[in-house]
Amino acid sequence: MIAWLLTHAASTRFAVVAGVFAVLLVLQLRMPRRGDHSAPGRYVRNLSLPLISAAIVYLLLPLTLVGLATLLAERQLGLFNLLDWPPLIELAITIIVFDLAIYWQHRAMHELPWLWRLHRLHHTDLDFELTLGLRFHPFEILFSLLCKALVIAALGAAPLAVLCCEILLAAFALFSHADIRIAKRWDQVLRRFVITPDWHRVHHSVHRAETDSNYGNLLSIWDRLFGSATEQPRDGHLGMRLGLDEFRDEASQRLRGMLMQPFLDATTPTGKNDKPHA
Repeated sequence: MIAWLLTHAASTRFAVVAGVFAVLLVLQLRMPRRGDHSAPGRYVRNLSLPLISAAIVYLLLPLTLVGLATLLAERQLGLFNLLDWPPLIELAITIIVFDLAIYWQHRAMHELPWLWRLHRLHHTDLDFELTLGLRFHPFEILFSLLCKALVIAALGAAPLAVLCCEILLAAFALFSHADIRIAKRWDQVLRRFVITPDWHRVHHSVHRAETDSNYGNLLSIWDRLFGSATEQPRDGHLGMRLGLDEFRDEASQRLRGMLMQPFLDATTPTGKNDKPHA
């Protein structure tokens, strides 16, 4: 079974994440938090980005992350390939380290000018709903893959653990952006451990202090531990404005404008041209 999953890692990941997307879409339509459901064209543009990214990754990178983990295992490279730890312990550590690395990668993308250029497309969306979890520039996807590859190489993470991480992190990227109404008492319980939509929506606020907070992808502990947590938006979840003020025009929301984001000179929320966002 494991051999089959690894042989069909890409299709397995796609099938599981597509299933999560479908479930969240139904929940979003039946129990919306804000009703951020704009014109169909926006959905098409947001869904086009991962397809473009997948094509670029396929053309440029010789190995998938699971393929890299398999190669490292064959050559006995990386920490876990030198140790004899139980697979579940290795899986847990891999998930935690992956998530911590993604936290710092995300934070760096707000603090370093050249990385903010790659990332700010994700913040130009004026709505907060499921497809926003797929709205990333292909250059950011490439950078993220390289960062993950470094983590895999250092850990010598098992191929199955890498596949599990990819599925889990992709699923939470969708969940945390879904426009789903979760009862306050349940949200308060969940956010103690994982990122909820209400927790992450704060990160998409127009207010700089809120945008530069709540960086986590899976676990909420990192924001609390490193002082970047904002529990609630100042304007309330129903009244808060989303996006970046300098990219609210129609041209910025078209696919061409979205793909051109890293090459545009624009005043960032810091008030200075191409300076760090935080």
